[in-house]
Amino acid sequence: MLSSVLPLVLQALGNPDLSVSSVSTLKKICRECKYDLPPYATNIVAVSQEVLIKQIHKTSQCMWLMQALGFLLSALPVEDILRNLHSLITPYIQQLEKLADETPNPSNKLMVHIFASETDHFPPIKALFELVTSVTLSIFQQGPRDHPDIVDSFMQLQAQALKRKPDLFLSESLDVKAVFHCGVLSLKFPEAPTVKSTCLFFTELLPHCSDVPPLARVVQEDGKLLIQAVLEGIGGGASRSLMDQFAEVLFSLNKHCFSLLAVWLKEALQPPGFPSSRVTIEQKDNFSHQILRERVNKRRVKDIVKEFTLLCRGLHGTEYAAEY
Repeated sequence: MLSSVLPLVLQALGNPDLSVSSVSTLKKICRECKYDLPPYATNIVAVSQEVLIKQIHKTSQCMWLMQALGFLLSALPVEDILRNLHSLITPYIQQLEKLADETPNPSNKLMVHIFASETDHFPPIKALFELVTSVTLSIFQQGPRDHPDIVDSFMQLQAQALKRKPDLFLSESLDVKAVFHCGVLSLKFPEAPTVKSTCLFFTELLPHCSDVPPLARVVQEDGKLLIQAVLEGIGGGASRSLMDQFAEVLFSLNKHCFSLLAVWLKEALQPPGFPSSRVTIEQKDNFSHQILRERVNKRRVKDIVKEFTLLCRGLHGTEYAAEY
């Protein structure tokens, strides 16, 4: 069936008069039959890339086409996802470089420059952002541990998008909850750069709990998972060099989600032995009270976190603590 229908649909993609019907049909096929499509993936990507470059379709159809590609790529092995994604986004990166009048630069900062200054190009940037997000989420589903560099870049991209264009997270096509959960998972990576980028993502996300409803909902529903991950890192799961970054997240939570943080801290610190068997109930209560009191002095929050992590690691009062 697919071998008969797909060639017709792909051929129709090149006809502007059949734009709506051809793109919507491809989107439905990629959504409903994505696990049957790997043998056809190379051809679908090639044709889609060609019509996107030629700008055959209007913005809305281009966004549908990006969504179709997201469905398609999510069913592929990680290596194939990366190869096809690179092929798809390279022309866009080149166009953005030209628009930004910059020398070639593959980093995500280029997209940020466009976010800030080229408002007319927001729809295609939105489609590209959603595509990159969708296929990267599929990598998380397959297991992200072998790709810390991708996770690092993904968290940086999400953080910069939140900083420059938080409206992106109002899109129904963006799985905000999945992105949030990927961030929680990324906090537990052993690679320090990945954790730093993830902490930046959360410190950019939390201020928007007041003006971006999807972000507010996911924080309210799953914020306790974030607190548990942060406390796990402070308790000894992460390098001591990362404590300032974890403190930044706690400070942002305290500033923007105070009442929720008070509840989450109490619940998260209640289990015996968490985040470390070396700290007493009294020490955990004291830590919680100190954090909740500091809603202005970020430097003080960092000191509180450093002191607590030493207690958790059994290093308080040692020569290691003096060096710290």
